[in-house]
Amino acid sequence: MSGGATPPGEPSRAAAPPLLEVCDLEVCFRTPGGTVRAVDGASLALNPGETLAIVGESGCGKSTLARTIMGIEHAQGGQIRYAGRPMPAGGSERRALARELQLIFQDPDASLNPRLTIGSAVAEPLAIHRPSLSRQERRRAVDDLLRRVGIDPTLFDRFPHELSGGQRQRVCIARALSLEPRLLILDEAVSALDVSIRAQILNLLVALQQALGLTYLFITHDLGVVRHIAHRVAVMYLGQIVEEGPTDALFERPEHPYTRALLGAVLRVEADAPRPVPGLSGDVPSPLRPPAGCRFHTRCPLAFERCSKEAPQHYSLAGPAPGERRARCFLAEPARPTVARLLAQKTAGED
Repeated sequence: MSGGATPPGEPSRAAAPPLLEVCDLEVCFRTPGGTVRAVDGASLALNPGETLAIVGESGCGKSTLARTIMGIEHAQGGQIRYAGRPMPAGGSERRALARELQLIFQDPDASLNPRLTIGSAVAEPLAIHRPSLSRQERRRAVDDLLRRVGIDPTLFDRFPHELSGGQRQRVCIARALSLEPRLLILDEAVSALDVSIRAQILNLLVALQQALGLTYLFITHDLGVVRHIAHRVAVMYLGQIVEEGPTDALFERPEHPYTRALLGAVLRVEADAPRPVPGLSGDVPSPLRPPAGCRFHTRCPLAFERCSKEAPQHYSLAGPAPGERRARCFLAEPARPTVARLLAQKTAGED
């Protein structure tokens, strides 16, 4: 992405436990047509100072995963652990934890109260969680936060409609930072912005992470921005994580056919860009009635008989660390041909 964020440096791999762990998470919704398993057995770990991107098509469950971590939705199974301890379901412990976990939404217009000035919006969490601060101390803190995200403090008394979309998202970031969180969950936080503004916000997020030691869970459907901000990527399809690994390794050698299809759909204009992989056929199945076996087999160009009968487990892939890369695909089993080789054979046969 031209003008995009500088790729983040590798975070420290200290012996400390992951800041966030999600284990076999199940989130279901009852509808008149049946039960939707929006998140079905998802597991992930997020290390301090790291950015993990969750990618996938609309409706795959990535936003539901984020909202469940924040406590907005309730899980029916599995466990969420924060800083090595089970995430409290509610009460004073959960409210105290809200200072350390903050969520930034896609649409800044919907996130900001149109009746509050931007200064009041940023000051509101301080008034609630740090009532001992005087009015003057809150004002100084808000001015510092606005400067940190690139907003002139003289705009303190402006209302959201008087700012641009990029400025409003910067205000949302400043408000999220007001309580000095450790973890930011960004749910499509740049997808509603113009491309040039998107690059500026991504640069800001990288700079804030390096300066403040923040940890990001970055939810997006846009693979064009992932490589510029994420250390690792998890790919979701119909509520399940189907592939996970370090960003560079996943982009250069995707091992799940769905991941390859997503990467093949990213627009590339370089003269030496590789030949596109075979496109996906059909529509995403209904989450009310997901396919038996592998959920992707109805659209997979490499599906075979076993895929429609048996659900694949997560297979570990070769990598610098055990378990660092994994894919939910029978083609990732040891001694099987790689996805890249099978796709090359398929393409050659079609020629």
